[in-house]
Amino acid sequence: MKRGVFVLALVLAAFLAVGCGGGQSQASSVPVKIAVALPMTGDNAEYGKSFLTAAEIMVEKWNKAGGVLGKQIELVIYDDKNSAEEAASIAQKIVSDKDIIGVLGHFSSGVSMTAAPTYQENKVIEISNCASHPGYSKIGNYIFRNNTVISAEFNVIVDVVANDLKLNKVGIIAIKTDWGNTAGGIAADLVKANPKLTLVAHEEVLETSDDHGPAIAKLKAAGAEAVIAVGMYSLYGPLARQYKEVDPKIQLLGVSNAYTQQIIQLGGDAVEGLFAPVSFFAQSDDPEVKAFVDEFKKRFGMEPSALAAQAYDSIGILLEAIKSAGSLEREKVRDAVNSISYPGITGPTNFDSIGDADKKFQKVRIQGGKFIQYKG
Repeated sequence: MKRGVFVLALVLAAFLAVGCGGGQSQASSVPVKIAVALPMTGDNAEYGKSFLTAAEIMVEKWNKAGGVLGKQIELVIYDDKNSAEEAASIAQKIVSDKDIIGVLGHFSSGVSMTAAPTYQENKVIEISNCASHPGYSKIGNYIFRNNTVISAEFNVIVDVVANDLKLNKVGIIAIKTDWGNTAGGIAADLVKANPKLTLVAHEEVLETSDDHGPAIAKLKAAGAEAVIAVGMYSLYGPLARQYKEVDPKIQLLGVSNAYTQQIIQLGGDAVEGLFAPVSFFAQSDDPEVKAFVDEFKKRFGMEPSALAAQAYDSIGILLEAIKSAGSLEREKVRDAVNSISYPGITGPTNFDSIGDADKKFQKVRIQGGKFIQYKG
């Protein structure tokens, strides 16, 4: 009788271990967690929400196909408000959850660099789709960027001014943030290094201000023919409207975050002619790009920016790395990210030894109230 009870107990234990979900084990029911730490509120919320939308599209695509390693994927969402203080606190929460394999985030370089040491120390993979400060990826071997350092974008911008537009006198207007100070300085150095160009003025403005009149007056008095704007999308609309009132012929150029429909909505006719370098163009005929753009527009109400497309690819890179590693061990996944060759919608992506991605840029310009590809 005792033997019968013992056998029955074993059968019951086996049944509980398998469960009643078609033979799926309890272990496989635990999802693969990826954190998303971005601004969901505040001045840069539109960026964060668009990146989250892109990430959700990628995760749903994988989950419909069975997930990764037999597990479904779950995004764990945090609002860092693009604040270094918030990001530092959120990073501690993320690393305390041992089921989180990696994080998409953060937004600005300064905020990303505040959180990165915590991720590095705790061996949590961080992939930022937009941190462009040269020092970001140097923080450690768990820190990756799925975009380029800002100098790569400015090389394209400087080439447009010197060789496509054939202008000479260049002004720079940058937001007063850690990123704006660094990026503006890099832009200035590259302009000075080009024998065809002359840097006539370099002005800074508050990120939260809509009045750029004093800076514009100095740029105009210096004779600027082209102005490189270094800021978020909220800078471009007011700057373009105010500048075109005093100099209708001024040529404005922006960085990759200028490629967003919000700029056209905020700037209207004033942003006509604005140039930007991008790693992704929403009007591409590529079927993968078209599928993503159509789904994104359905959910978000407008075309995805290049940065949103990089967020989509960033999640894909992390999931492909998990699949390739065949494991959720962070070190193995990190090694797989480092050696990946990913055919994303933002072009083929590989990471160098310090975690920087190499991107090829296209030139886009606003014409007729929409972005077009500029062929030169």
